[in-house]
Amino acid sequence: MQTTKSKRVLSIIALVLILAIILGTVASALMGCGAVEKKDDTTIRIGAMKGATTIGLVNLVDKINKGEAEGNYTFEMYTAGSDVMAAMVAGEVDIALVPANVACVMNTKVEGGVSVIDINTLGVLNCISAGDEIKSVSDLSGKTVYATGQGAVPEYTIRYLLEANGVTDCNLEFKSEPTEIVSIFAENADAVAILPQPFVTAALAQNEALKISFDLNDEWAKVNSDCKIVTGVTVAANSFIKEHGSLVEAFLAAHKESADKALSDVDTTAALVVEQGIIAKEPLAKKAIPNCNITCITGKEMKQALEGYLKVLFEQDPKSVGGSLPGDEFYYGV
Repeated sequence: MQTTKSKRVLSIIALVLILAIILGTVASALMGCGAVEKKDDTTIRIGAMKGATTIGLVNLVDKINKGEAEGNYTFEMYTAGSDVMAAMVAGEVDIALVPANVACVMNTKVEGGVSVIDINTLGVLNCISAGDEIKSVSDLSGKTVYATGQGAVPEYTIRYLLEANGVTDCNLEFKSEPTEIVSIFAENADAVAILPQPFVTAALAQNEALKISFDLNDEWAKVNSDCKIVTGVTVAANSFIKEHGSLVEAFLAAHKESADKALSDVDTTAALVVEQGIIAKEPLAKKAIPNCNITCITGKEMKQALEGYLKVLFEQDPKSVGGSLPGDEFYYGV
């Protein structure tokens, strides 16, 4: 009897130990799940350049301002890409919307570098004039062409197209503001200019004699089938990506939703674009938004489009992309 009793006691002890092990394993698993599912509530600080580059983001900005965004965000808009870069170099911005070449320069200036996470705007440049004489880049031979964006995407794009078309006698005269160029047409009806959207739409609204002579995207396609013109991209600091990868993914989803709405709900987006001070009046914004080539391209498609375009810029002037082309690590999610 005593032996049987001892066996029972040992059996009970063994059962208790097994239950303890099972309960401990379950508890550890639950604690592990809790750690994985813990929400990162870090605030994402977004900086963007005023213009077409930011139009695809305004629906998200509206949610941020109303406290309706999923996640914590702050948003600041700057007048120039260099201002956004300065803020990111200073560690004041985590994610930034900037011209394509500025992203490369930024990569060498920000400690730890940056990665491009999406393309937010494709080509937005148009040639405008009052006459019927100019229909392609070749027709710019012997002309003075007014433009903005010296030392940035517009200048390198224009010079590449002139070279590709064998035009060596076009005089490019750069102005600091699109409004300066619009005023030139009032004094010189024969003037020719290359401007980005939404300023093209604004110029045509102010001067009924003006029209789009050609779209630089079309001219680009004639001489380069490997890539497209890329105007604006979105970058994130590598340190932020490393520490808050889930937030970067959440931002990309929110950015795409915002960009898609900009194209599907132009009326609402136009009102927000005016509210943000990007375009002055709603009727103008409604006309301009469909022409601003707003997008949200990520992954391999992003790399293919941007890598080829940056190579063109590098060949024009290595300094335009910070002196060297970025490596594969520059492209997030590839």
